[in-house]
Amino acid sequence: MIRTVPETGSTNADLLHALRAGEPVAEGDWLVADRQSAGRGRHGRGWYDGYGNFMGSTIVRIHPGQPPAHTLSLLTAVALFDTIHTLVPALHRLVLKWPNDLLIGDAKLSGILLEAERDAVVVGVGVNLVSAPQLPDRKSAALTEFGPAPNRDAFAESLAAHFATELERWRTYGLEPLVRSWNAASMPSGTPISVHEPDGGRVSGKFDGLEPDGSMRLRLADGSTRVIHAGDVMLA
Repeated sequence: MIRTVPETGSTNADLLHALRAGEPVAEGDWLVADRQSAGRGRHGRGWYDGYGNFMGSTIVRIHPGQPPAHTLSLLTAVALFDTIHTLVPALHRLVLKWPNDLLIGDAKLSGILLEAERDAVVVGVGVNLVSAPQLPDRKSAALTEFGPAPNRDAFAESLAAHFATELERWRTYGLEPLVRSWNAASMPSGTPISVHEPDGGRVSGKFDGLEPDGSMRLRLADGSTRVIHAGDVMLA
């Protein structure tokens, strides 16, 4: 089920509140907002809420024996990639940037935010369907710059279906098919990037695909490989 509200602070915050209050929140249901007044991205960044864009959240229940919950970030990115290619098949410049950004060329199209609450993870998604913000540190893009944007509600239905497919595959087969799908949709190996690490450090190199656990390989100037488990990746 997809429930739409005219305005809210944050769809992620609404689902977190419902979980904390013990309210029934069904996996597979989505909460989608026409507008958000307090949308959030990674590292506490605000998220632009242009009318007609997609802003929505769902939950995933975490059970023993599943892959690590943080890899839902990769899963959501693959589901988003497949959704856009289904609805905008002529768009050929779409690539994934680790861990979960969708880029058109070198411009950011979407954002994904995971927030854990007990035995569940709230998955928030924002996509620039019709308009994009001006960002201080990176380029951004909207689908309308490349042709007619898909209807927001049709986009929500397609995303929910692709997400459910990827979630079932993740639970049944583990990370191997997910990592394979992610690598197939990613920026080319050898793309120059820099990584802002959680401790404040910065390292530069070339993208070299993913490890089996979903971590990113960074090929350094001396030919060695460094495995990145967390960080903010920027095109160099």
